[in-house]
Amino acid sequence: MAQLHSGIGLLAIFAIAWALSEDRRAVGWRVPAVGIVLQVVLALAMLKVAVLRDGVAALNDAFLALQAATKAGTSLVFGYLGGAALPFQETYPGAAFVLAFQALPLVLVVSALTAALIHLRILPWIVRGFAAALERAFGIGGPVGLCCAANVFFGMIEAPLFARNYLHRLDRGELFMVMTAGMATIAGTVLALYGSFVAPVVENGIGHLITASIISAPAAIAIAAIMVPRHGPPTPGHLEIVSPAANLMDAITQGTEQGLKLFLSILAMLLVMVALVSLVDTVLGLLPEIQGRPVTLGMLFGWLFGPLVWMIGIPWEEAGEAGRLMGTKTALNELLAYLEFARLPEGTLSERSELIMLYALCGFANFGSLGIMIGGLATMMPDRRGEIAGLAPKSLVAGTLSTLSTGAVVGLL
Repeated sequence: MAQLHSGIGLLAIFAIAWALSEDRRAVGWRVPAVGIVLQVVLALAMLKVAVLRDGVAALNDAFLALQAATKAGTSLVFGYLGGAALPFQETYPGAAFVLAFQALPLVLVVSALTAALIHLRILPWIVRGFAAALERAFGIGGPVGLCCAANVFFGMIEAPLFARNYLHRLDRGELFMVMTAGMATIAGTVLALYGSFVAPVVENGIGHLITASIISAPAAIAIAAIMVPRHGPPTPGHLEIVSPAANLMDAITQGTEQGLKLFLSILAMLLVMVALVSLVDTVLGLLPEIQGRPVTLGMLFGWLFGPLVWMIGIPWEEAGEAGRLMGTKTALNELLAYLEFARLPEGTLSERSELIMLYALCGFANFGSLGIMIGGLATMMPDRRGEIAGLAPKSLVAGTLSTLSTGAVVGLL
């Protein structure tokens, strides 16, 4: 019965996308059908087929090894603040954990490693293969296929850079696909970080996040094609991902510098967002209590997003808390949502609900990303700034629907 609930929710999400479409008559049956089938097939393959499941588990172990290697670096640089042996007795488990010095530096190492894998032509080969599969399945052109595939591994601005010379040729529907794919996935640089947050709660957490980001790519293409249909033939072009580095050491250096910018951005964003949420909660606390509890931003999020998460398979008695997480992710960002997810008291969500929400939260679709996307793409295409700004809010909705559909697929299985 629970699986049927998620299955109906999956169809309902695509129905919502159709209801929000700019041109409903232009939407055929092929795109949503391919999107749903691809999501289900990929999920079955990566979660149920032994060889692929073991492969994803191996990737999870690799990321855990990367986390341990990062701890060696932070222990040397920051001492006990970075995870080295404590010079004093810890008063309770976790008391000595410092997020900025023990968890966030993982971004630096992953960024450097990503740059190295690009230079060694390993990552471009993987991205190109995934792009070819998306192009064949959806009938999209090379520039869109590469951008959507690259979004699984890179950020929402870094991925379109690989097709920069072709972006001005994309029609409105193709541009919207690229934007939605950016909203519906997360970059590899933060994937390991989020995986470290959820690892104590969900077994093989990093592997599940990898699976979620891959599954959301076809969902993003399908939902984007429904909401803003493409007109005319796909934009052609065969693109390659090329490293700008002169050698491997240069690639590692450039990757580290890029990672440092991201590290400082996350640090500042986290500090400011938590402070603003606390400030808003203080103001809302002046309102009369509801059912003996003070009004908070989390309570409002739960009311707003509760029906949506219930639709994808979360039991109604858990929908308030799950909706709060989804609201935090949308209004603030997924980093804060995963931090709150990891801190939920045991038993707040069932094991099945935890897995659904792990997938549903896996995307950059939040209001902060709107500014990043508009600014980044408008810099690449200044002549289409107005069109990008107009499509950006729709891409937020499409990206949210895409990750919700991914959560529904996991609930279906």
